[in-house]
Amino acid sequence: MTASAFITGVSDVALTAAERAFVREARPWGLILFKRNIETPEQVAGLVASFREAVGAEAPVLVDQEGGRVQRIGPPHWPSYPAAAVYGALYERDQTAGIAAAQLGARLIAHDLQRLGIDIDCLPVADLPVAGADPVIGDRAYGGTPAQVSVLAKAAAEGLMAGGVLPVLKHLPGHGRAAADSHLKLPVVDAARAELEGADFAAFRPLVGLPLGMTAHVVFSAYDPVNPATTSVTMVKDVIRDSIGFKGLLMSDDVSMGALSGSLAERTCAALAAGCDIVLHCNGDLAEMEAVAGAARKIGCSVFSHSRARRKSDWGIDP
Repeated sequence: MTASAFITGVSDVALTAAERAFVREARPWGLILFKRNIETPEQVAGLVASFREAVGAEAPVLVDQEGGRVQRIGPPHWPSYPAAAVYGALYERDQTAGIAAAQLGARLIAHDLQRLGIDIDCLPVADLPVAGADPVIGDRAYGGTPAQVSVLAKAAAEGLMAGGVLPVLKHLPGHGRAAADSHLKLPVVDAARAELEGADFAAFRPLVGLPLGMTAHVVFSAYDPVNPATTSVTMVKDVIRDSIGFKGLLMSDDVSMGALSGSLAERTCAALAAGCDIVLHCNGDLAEMEAVAGAARKIGCSVFSHSRARRKSDWGIDP
């Protein structure tokens, strides 16, 4: 299979005729689902199947199912899950129980997703929040120390993979210090390199064996005073790949977010040029989807196969 290096959203609970034609022609690497795409188990499974039929392959289907404020699939057909901070609070009382709970919660999420044909969850969050930061991360974080965050994030990733769902580590190299919500505008972090290396980046280092990761639309002025991590060669190559050591498939955060500037084609080209393997576009706007597709390069199916191989070799879970 030859695919294009982007993940697309769609507008509603079923593919429109125009979206079906777009998917057939553009061949996105994957599909990401949001609440606007979710009604019933039968409907979601049908949407997933129709996407794969249109693209002509068992393409990946993703969702943001963290628990707490960020869960696209929920009642009345699916359970609500706790926010990461709930597992963090339990861990602070009883480390063994906290780890077990984080792993079990993710394993149950994987059960829900697998039954729908969804095989990637944008979890775990390894961002390390600091006092005074924007609340966009907040209770989505597992704690306030790199060690606690990484151990609980690892437990969640293991729970997902035990249920046959691949995790996405986010938001590399850290969104917890940002004083703005990157959905709305570009955050700039002015912390010194030593502070970032010892805290924010340290939370990600024990997780570099995970198969997929997502970048942060955040400027780290100590490294690159102009470009956010998503579109910065310095941040992707020198920090995410070399300093942190992440080796998996790297996708951008949503390129339609307010933090980025330029046209959708320019954003797509910039993210891929910086070293992202895949570009994520979420809002289901067909004109934007076409612009992203026009700028995304073609890739071989080995990209997803590599992700599955890493899951098997690094974690002992059969794909």
